[in-house]
Amino acid sequence: MRTRRGVCYSAPPEDLRRVRRRKLDPFEALPDDLILSIFANLSATADSPSDLISLLLVCKRFNGLAMDPTVLSVASEKCLGIREQRWCDPAQRFLKRCVDAGNVEACFILGMIKFYALGSRPTGAALMARAAMRRHAAALYSLAVIQFNGSGGSKHDRDLRAGFALCFRAAGCGGLDALRELAYCLQDGYGVKRSIPSGRRLLVLAASLELGYLAPAAEEHVHVANQFLCDWFATRKDTLEGKGLRLCSHDQCGRVETRVHEFRRCSVCGLVNYCSRSCQALHWRKGHKAECVPIDQFLDDAKFWGFGEKICNIYKLKVVTRAVAWREGQAATVSLVLEFVGAN
Repeated sequence: MRTRRGVCYSAPPEDLRRVRRRKLDPFEALPDDLILSIFANLSATADSPSDLISLLLVCKRFNGLAMDPTVLSVASEKCLGIREQRWCDPAQRFLKRCVDAGNVEACFILGMIKFYALGSRPTGAALMARAAMRRHAAALYSLAVIQFNGSGGSKHDRDLRAGFALCFRAAGCGGLDALRELAYCLQDGYGVKRSIPSGRRLLVLAASLELGYLAPAAEEHVHVANQFLCDWFATRKDTLEGKGLRLCSHDQCGRVETRVHEFRRCSVCGLVNYCSRSCQALHWRKGHKAECVPIDQFLDDAKFWGFGEKICNIYKLKVVTRAVAWREGQAATVSLVLEFVGAN
């Protein structure tokens, strides 16, 4: 072969001519768009974070494509369900990348964790508001609970009208808890003009949806954000008690007080407290109905079993265990241990 000037190239060695070309893997010939589409469907239907994380360990190409915003933006709730035991800085950065990709579930989950678990109130509320703007029912309801309780501020920061408006929007987005809360607000005149018939109709509607009369009944579902909070504070009860803060007594809620005496107590027994009326209704059906005893009856029976007259002052008592079998009238019911606190 000659150049323009007529100079000949040196002939390549015979060995180089016989070198066979490396065969390409057919999988490497697939376009990135097709692989991103497959990964997006996988993340949208994943049952655990490991389904997505396993892609990162396959090869370098998968590692880059699996963390693409197209894949992270459609990740499902279960795919983002990081356990409390696995919480670390890389897990937080992963949720932050999903938030930056526009994932609504990630906004709500990270917002709940920052607001209640990590104590970053403004950042957590902003993330939940970002999800609420995308019509996320759970985020709207959580913001309503914050408005009802004045969480993150003082009791003067409560805004009942804003809480009712957020519950109304959440119920319109399909939030069953918000619909139940909306019904109790109408019954009690809480943040809105009282209307008992309207509240009862909404309660009937909520019960019908829950039992599957108007739509297929969904299985009892606990959001991964609430489950994370339950597990987080289950190992930190001593810290909460030292600060005088209480958890919501509904075991599937996970919300905690941001100031002392923020949640409302049961008006009958005074032994449990709730962040919302919806949690109170759910906990009542799950077992508090059998445990709830009027405080007057509690004091009378305590006197009968010889606990003394000082027990009449309820502010000098600390209930350690609850009377589960109170209604059976057994002596074991009064085996609930009472500690006198500051009794003179």
